[in-house]
Amino acid sequence: MTALNVAQKILLANAAGGLKQLPEPGQPLEIQFTHTLYQDATGTAAALAFEKMGVDRVKTTSVIVVDHKTLQVGYIDSDDHHYLESFSKKYGCYFSRCGNGICHSVFLQDFAAPGKSVIGSDSHTTNAGGMGMLAMGAGGTDVSFAMAGTSYKIEMPQVVQVNLTGALHPGVLAKDVILNVLKVIGIKGNKGICLEYTGPGLKSLNVSDRATICNMGTEGGVAFSIFPSDDITKAYLDGRQRSKDYQPLVADAGAKYSRTVEINLSDLQPTIAMYPRLKSMDTVKAHAGAPIDAVFIGSCTNANYENLARVGEILRGKKVKVDTAIAPGSQAIARQLAQAGYLEIFYSAGVRVMENACSACIGQGFSPASKGVMLSTANRNFEGRSGTETASVHLVSPATAAASAVMGCITDPRDMLGSNAELAFKLVPPVVDMDSYVAPLPAAEAAKVNMVYGPDIAPLPTLDPLPSKLSGEILLKLGNEITTDHIQPAGKYLSLRSNADEYAKQATFVQVDKTFSSRAAAVRDAGKHGFIVAGDGYGMGSSREHAGLCPRILGIRAIVAKGFERIHLANLANFGILGLTFENPADLDRIQQGAEVSLDMDSLDSGNLKLVVKGDGEIPLKLAQGKEDIPMIRAGGALSLFASQQAA
Repeated sequence: MTALNVAQKILLANAAGGLKQLPEPGQPLEIQFTHTLYQDATGTAAALAFEKMGVDRVKTTSVIVVDHKTLQVGYIDSDDHHYLESFSKKYGCYFSRCGNGICHSVFLQDFAAPGKSVIGSDSHTTNAGGMGMLAMGAGGTDVSFAMAGTSYKIEMPQVVQVNLTGALHPGVLAKDVILNVLKVIGIKGNKGICLEYTGPGLKSLNVSDRATICNMGTEGGVAFSIFPSDDITKAYLDGRQRSKDYQPLVADAGAKYSRTVEINLSDLQPTIAMYPRLKSMDTVKAHAGAPIDAVFIGSCTNANYENLARVGEILRGKKVKVDTAIAPGSQAIARQLAQAGYLEIFYSAGVRVMENACSACIGQGFSPASKGVMLSTANRNFEGRSGTETASVHLVSPATAAASAVMGCITDPRDMLGSNAELAFKLVPPVVDMDSYVAPLPAAEAAKVNMVYGPDIAPLPTLDPLPSKLSGEILLKLGNEITTDHIQPAGKYLSLRSNADEYAKQATFVQVDKTFSSRAAAVRDAGKHGFIVAGDGYGMGSSREHAGLCPRILGIRAIVAKGFERIHLANLANFGILGLTFENPADLDRIQQGAEVSLDMDSLDSGNLKLVVKGDGEIPLKLAQGKEDIPMIRAGGALSLFASQQAA
């Protein structure tokens, strides 16, 4: 029998149809997910999509978490929360109310299980890979289909081994590990791979550390990351009274990998990712003394008990010199911190203790001042993501963030730890409270539930089929690394997520070109089609499917780029938008914004098309999506195809 690594074992165990042998890398593979996850920012549209499917009850262990839209200024966010709670009761989901915690934190605590699989409508669903779980982010529509029992198609990934040796020194945390991994593998060019962590260094990383590392693997564009399930995993599950969920999962002797990345934990130093976009990883020491204005310690990446307890030890008996906020990852973590006395330390240090939610990570509160400099323990520092377009946000570990808050400037935590170098923290039992969730109702009781729709919750639009010929203009010409924050920003626009038409009108590409929505709508209303051209890395970042849906509402029918990111490319197909690449990447230079173009669909099935540019001839293109996506794109999107199949 062939020796298998952990990634191969878990893919095989969760493959649809009882598959006995995995395909070669790059070949199609279907996964039957055991668990699904919504959060409220992406979940409302996804739930509306699920309702359109006409399925009576979810087929997976499904969890819906309110964690993004928690400011609740006005009624819209609260209405969305009530809608999602009624949806959970009617269709058989667990519901986590506002304040209970961040989706990835509560999922890891109470639902993640080694050997199982989860697909979530948030790109950082990969967090659960730290539990030895197959964990992937996707657009909400894909998650809804998985909830309905449909398998999810992926390409069999190449498995890249990240071999960990040595042990972390005091003041160096898991966040520093993943920043250094990303420094090695880069933040693009990793499509079609997964990262599997191995080696003697594993024993120094607890489950929370492992989750931190898997969480930010997303920033490298990998499909997922995974750790083995071992005695450390068992101890975590035992502590959370979930011993029955444990199963060992380790690589076979002689398992092979496509390549190996070596990381010696003993060599790592506190690391900083300079603004913007994780492009410049450097040692904290190289920037020590640089002034800062604010510090945020939180997010799904590292707002766990172990990290925040270490922060408490750094802050013990001290005062912060800059505006500092801490947001625990969950209510259970906050209660554990309270029992250990760390909340009192935070307050005594002058820290603002925020709600157990995403908050400043996504620009939902605690935005820095104009031209301000913030240190954040979040996972992304895209332009404008903090809610302040002119601010710079640098990413660091909680230890670096806490030390810098005390000193009022960027500080290597080792320079101030002194005799407390080990950063030993108080161990108290974790808080386990499954009553903090609204549990699924029995089917008979669920059938009686009436759905709750607020006045701003709008049904998803019905999208028309792809015409035989697209004809219109290039509405935007963009460069490399266009993120979903560029396309459909979050922050102050989050409340519009439940009304896609309004979200499209107010926010689409607003940070790039404030005239885009009105120009696109004018072209659409004139009966023509909109096109966008861009460089490499189009659609980086969040899984938000509105970055596909809203441009589609505005009449965009094709996007031509040098390269796309996986989740966004799937979202485009789900809403009937063609994702196309240049046969010759240099042809991007031939196209100008405003150019009149057309595209004949006769050759779509072959995957080879020609863009006709008025005054400049033809440009050869290739379909970036899979040929299996063509029926969905022709139908106008996933829900349009589903409706036509049901009618037949």
